[in-house]
Amino acid sequence: MELPSKVRFANEKLKMAFGELEKSKGSEKELYAHLIKAFECLEKDAFCGIQIPKRLIPKEYIKKYGIYNLWKYNLPNAWRLIYSIENQEILIVSIVLEWLSHKEYNKRFNY
Repeated sequence: MELPSKVRFANEKLKMAFGELEKSKGSEKELYAHLIKAFECLEKDAFCGIQIPKRLIPKEYIKKYGIYNLWKYNLPNAWRLIYSIENQEILIVSIVLEWLSHKEYNKRFNY
């Protein structure tokens, strides 16, 4: 079952970084386009990503964002979009925490 959602950034700094990607060139501009497509998918179905087991959620995310569920959406070129899902009454919100390269992802999740 698809559950539509609204995509929001976890903080203003991340939102600004996303805006900077739009103005960039080359691979960063390409990453921006991939993120736009990912956001569109999340708005159609918040659960389109892959759920990360609770035991693997970095404590940094729990402390910084107060989240208790975590999802990843695989982007091209081995990038990952990390997000959490929050239910706000009748609205589901996908909260973007960060995007990172595969190498950074492996480091963050201790793989």
